[in-house]
Amino acid sequence: MDTEGPRVQDDPNIKVMMAGSTLRKVKSRSWKKQRHFRLLEDGLTIWYKSRWAGKGHTTFSITELEAVREGHQSEVLLSIAEEYPADHCFTLVFHGRQGNLDLVADSPGEARAWIHGVRKLIHKAETMDEKERLDQWVWDWFHKADKNKDGKMNFKEVRKLLKMMNVEMNEEHALHLFTMADKSESGSLEIEQFVHFYKMLTQRDEVWKVFQDYSGDGEKLMLDELESFLRLEQHEGDKSSQHAQELIDRYEPSESAKKQSAMSFDGFQLYLCSQEGSIFNPELRDLHQDMSQPLSHYFISSSHNTYLLMDQLRGQSSLEAYIQALKRGCRCVEVDCWDGNDGEPIVYHGHTLTSKILFRDVISTLKEYAFKVSQFPVILSLENHCGVEQQTVMAKHLTQILGDTLLTTLLDGQVPQQLPSPQELKGKILLKAKKIGGLGGSLDDTLTDEVSDDEEMANSDAETLDDPPVNHNAKKSKSKLSRELSDLVVYCKSVHFHSFEHSRLHAKCYEMSSFSESKAKKLAKDAGTHFVQHNARQLSRIYPSGLRTDSSNYNPQDMWNMGCQIVALNFQKAGLEMDLNDGLFRQNGCCGFVLKPLFMRDANTLFSPEKPEERQGHKPLRLSIQVISAQQLPKVNQKEGSIVDPLVRVEIYGVSQDQAREETSHINNNGFNPVWNETLNFVIHSPELALVRFEVEDHDKASRNDFIGQFTLPFTCIQAGYRHINLLSRDGTAIPPSSVFVNISISELT
Repeated sequence: MDTEGPRVQDDPNIKVMMAGSTLRKVKSRSWKKQRHFRLLEDGLTIWYKSRWAGKGHTTFSITELEAVREGHQSEVLLSIAEEYPADHCFTLVFHGRQGNLDLVADSPGEARAWIHGVRKLIHKAETMDEKERLDQWVWDWFHKADKNKDGKMNFKEVRKLLKMMNVEMNEEHALHLFTMADKSESGSLEIEQFVHFYKMLTQRDEVWKVFQDYSGDGEKLMLDELESFLRLEQHEGDKSSQHAQELIDRYEPSESAKKQSAMSFDGFQLYLCSQEGSIFNPELRDLHQDMSQPLSHYFISSSHNTYLLMDQLRGQSSLEAYIQALKRGCRCVEVDCWDGNDGEPIVYHGHTLTSKILFRDVISTLKEYAFKVSQFPVILSLENHCGVEQQTVMAKHLTQILGDTLLTTLLDGQVPQQLPSPQELKGKILLKAKKIGGLGGSLDDTLTDEVSDDEEMANSDAETLDDPPVNHNAKKSKSKLSRELSDLVVYCKSVHFHSFEHSRLHAKCYEMSSFSESKAKKLAKDAGTHFVQHNARQLSRIYPSGLRTDSSNYNPQDMWNMGCQIVALNFQKAGLEMDLNDGLFRQNGCCGFVLKPLFMRDANTLFSPEKPEERQGHKPLRLSIQVISAQQLPKVNQKEGSIVDPLVRVEIYGVSQDQAREETSHINNNGFNPVWNETLNFVIHSPELALVRFEVEDHDKASRNDFIGQFTLPFTCIQAGYRHINLLSRDGTAIPPSSVFVNISISELT
């Protein structure tokens, strides 16, 4: 079998990794301990343990790694730079929110071997096609089940394997499959025979049935039969003819079938499990939207208190938190600045026990990572608590470190009537902060309106919106603003919000206000349409309540329904709210900007999220989801013999009329290939704003169901027809090959 293991063993760096190395694992300046690391025979798993741990060890997969950083490229390794040279040091960076692994080798040669070896393995894992992925998966299971490592698997090992794979099967049926695969009648399976066993085990009867419906001879789909399937079931219309041939060329493993312009069942299954067979329309994953409209016409992926890795009271402030947010496509990051003891401004959550980092280090990190994932602008939201002296130091760091990347002048020298576009601001960092006067040097009337961020928060959280607290410190806060810092603010001037009427009559397009979640919700309830109109002209930033000390999040959908662009969330906190954020921004090349619906970009719009049916051109849609089956769900409880009882829940998030949830029944003791064939129906009034979330849970009649996996996407990105949904972990990372198989139908409501 052509597997990942044998293919990479000849590489000299991989040989070093397989032989094993003693590396120092570093957690802090005082925690540096030796661990023995090695790459296992599967070429995919890294194993390590301490010399004193007895049988205890830790493993992780290459697929969990995103990158390798060379040298002192983490806060931890920088802190011990004097002790260990850069060419001995490297950092393994994991996908999602998992912390980095900082390591020190005994020699530069050993460090290089691990750096280049791991990079090669990451590249191979990322570039595998569907068949190679499946081969790797089979290889992994064989090695997991082959306990005595003799390259064979007896029936006792097979029974344990089935439990590991999350499948309950009676012994008689398991023995029958084993005997059929054991062609040599030796009582054990070698790798080739195990592949046969695995294929029988994973036979997808529900996919076979769909294949049979369109196959004339029951063996293959001829070109015209595949065309019919694409047109009638996958709703591809005119493009089905050309697409059918492309799919055969791309996914058919049999050369003889290819020559006949036909697709075998294996090819059909590979297509359905590919990106093209995914529920998410692959054309909409890429950058495809008009990026030349004003900034206020886009939803912008935004982070709150970006510097925190955990909670708001005692959590660690870290540069890694900025790197992680930017990697997720975040385009608005927050910096809370306070006076440092030695004249250097510091960043932390003021008046709490959160740790402190230097402002200049944050700006250096921003410079390095701002445009690795997206070329579109980054907004640096400044929560400024510094005195004038250190504000001037901040201005110096911003200009010296960021250089031309920092936008400090008007694009064309003219005071704008509307905000510039993401396209015009590509590669630029914009400072959002208070400003003395207006643009073009004019001292406009907003000068008397300056308030501190703390006062803004107090105003925002005030119970009444009619009479905001009087700002007794206006003159004092004005005088506390550094001219050098003020001059760096161009298109994102922070101002206090008075009322929608006041903004309509007096506000400039470059002025923006921040609202706490509670104030935003009250405004949405009292004046929803005015809020939508306001957000067509100006930027609004929403932030979580100060009471969310555990870094929990509010539902961002409520704010997107109002057209709010900068809906700031605690990126460090996994859960439903971040699933929605990831789901919305998964489209358009994950660039962090999503164009708002047309009816939200008109400053005179009459759209009300509470009454979507009153919008001109309102056309509700019916969404029908047949949940057919799931494949190879991960175990929730790792105890031997524990098998999940899965159910699928579908949730709609959008305007209030569209909020809905439906779920299937649960299937007892089968996480491997449960079949439901149940249909869930929904009516969607504002499809342009709706997100659809699929969640798989382990049913528990005695307590709350356990989370197994989820996938969230915009309704407008759904492909109708027979589709696979590749599930993500709670942390938002892939858990291949876990998926749900569905048949989706979308039609106008009559």
